[in-house]
Amino acid sequence: MAEGDGTRTDLVGAAVGRDQFRLVRVWVAEQDLNRLVRGLVRRRVNGTVVNLYEWESSDVLLTWRINRLPISSPTSDLFVLNMETSNLTLISANFTSKSLLSANNGFCIQSPPLLRQRRRKIPLIKASVAAVEKKVALIRIGTRGSPLALAQAYETRDKLMASSSELAEEGAIEIVVIKTTGDKILSQPLADIGGKGLFTKEIDEALLNSEIDIAVHSMKDVPTYLPEKTILPCNLPREDVRDAFISLNATSLADLPAGSIVGTASLRRKSQLLHRYPSLSVLENFRGNVQTRLKKLNDGVVEATLLALAGLKRLNMTEHVSSILPIDDMLPAVAQGAIGIACRSDDEKMANYISKLNHEETRLAVACERAFLLTLDGSCRTPIAGYACRDEDGNCLFRGLVASPDGTKVLETSRKGLYAYEDMILMGKDAGEELLSRAGPGFFDS
Repeated sequence: MAEGDGTRTDLVGAAVGRDQFRLVRVWVAEQDLNRLVRGLVRRRVNGTVVNLYEWESSDVLLTWRINRLPISSPTSDLFVLNMETSNLTLISANFTSKSLLSANNGFCIQSPPLLRQRRRKIPLIKASVAAVEKKVALIRIGTRGSPLALAQAYETRDKLMASSSELAEEGAIEIVVIKTTGDKILSQPLADIGGKGLFTKEIDEALLNSEIDIAVHSMKDVPTYLPEKTILPCNLPREDVRDAFISLNATSLADLPAGSIVGTASLRRKSQLLHRYPSLSVLENFRGNVQTRLKKLNDGVVEATLLALAGLKRLNMTEHVSSILPIDDMLPAVAQGAIGIACRSDDEKMANYISKLNHEETRLAVACERAFLLTLDGSCRTPIAGYACRDEDGNCLFRGLVASPDGTKVLETSRKGLYAYEDMILMGKDAGEELLSRAGPGFFDS
C-alpha cells in the first residue's frame, strides 16, 4: 500500500457488512507489515477487539475481522485506519465505485470488488510526508512473522517497556520479522524437512550475527539444544497449557460421528486422539498458522481441529473454541504455552534486561519437561507429551507420555518431588529413562 519510506501511519481499505462483524481486506507492501500488525494484533479499534483473520504474505493481502464495528452497516464503507492510534475514521458510506481513489493523505483506496482479486498489484500514490530520521533502537527483538509470533513479540516489548524507563521511550524497541524455513515450506510435514528447529534456525543466526539483540520463541518450537554462544535465561508467565477442540458441528470429540476427519499436524495430538477415539480419522500435515487452520475448517476441509488454547488466548480468538480438552484426555506438548527469550551469552546488558521478565515457576517447569524430552531424544517424528506443574502442596508434579503414531500403544508415567531446579531436572530425566526402557526398540515405528 505504501512505497516503504517508513513514514506513513495510515492504511485505507473497505469494510464489508457481514452479520455481526466486518471482514476487511487491505493490500500492503511487505515492508509495511510490521507497522500494520503493531496496529492490529491484540489492539482495539474504537473499543472493539481486532483479530487477524487470514494471513497471506505473498503480495500481501491481509484480512482481519472487526467485531461489532461501531459504524452503520451499509454495503461497503471506506475508512482510514491510523496504526499509531488504532482509530478508525469513516471516509465515505455506501461506497460502490470500482475506481481507485486518492485520499487526502496520498493513500490509495480500493473498492471491495477489486479487493477480492488476490495478487493484483495496486498503483501506488506517493504520500507527501517528510522523511523522519529513524531512532536507533536499544533492543531489536527478532521474531517469526505469524500473527501469534508477533503477538508474543509485542507482549515481550510491552513487558520490557514496563520494566525500564529508557525502554519506554518511543523507538527504544524495534521488532524485526524473520521468515524461517518452517514458515516457507507448508506442503510437507515438519519431520520431513528437518523438525521444529526450522522455526528457530534463521532467528538464531540473526542473533549470532548481531542483526537482532534478543529472540522471542514459542518454547515448544525450541530444540533441546541451544546454539553455541546463546542463552535462554527467561520464560514469561505460562499461558493455559490445554488444547482446544474446535468444530462447526460438534461440541466435543465424543460428539463427532465415526469417520469424522480431524485436522492436526501434531503426532502428539493424533496419537492421543486415536487412542481414545479410534473411529475418527486424522488429516495429517494440517499445517499453517491459527488463521490458516481455522479457514480450512470453515472451508470444510475437516470436521474439527485441535489448537493450543494458549495461542488462541494470546490472539483474543477464544470465541472459536467449542470445548477445552482436560489434561487427563490430552497431555500437552513439552513447554506448551511458554514463551522463551534468548540472547547472546556475552551480552550482559540484554541478559539483565530480560532477566527482569523471567517467571521462575515457568522456567523450572519448562526445564523439567525439556529434560524429559532430551532423554527421549524427542523430535517431530515421535509422539511425546510432558507437563510439570506445582501441586496443592507446593511440590512438582510431572506427567510424561509416549505413544505409537497410530495411537494403539500409549505409555505414561509420573513423578513428584521438590519444586527446585536440580530435583525437577532429575525427575524429567528419570521419567524419560523409564519410558525408554518400557517402550523398547521399534516402539515408535508402528
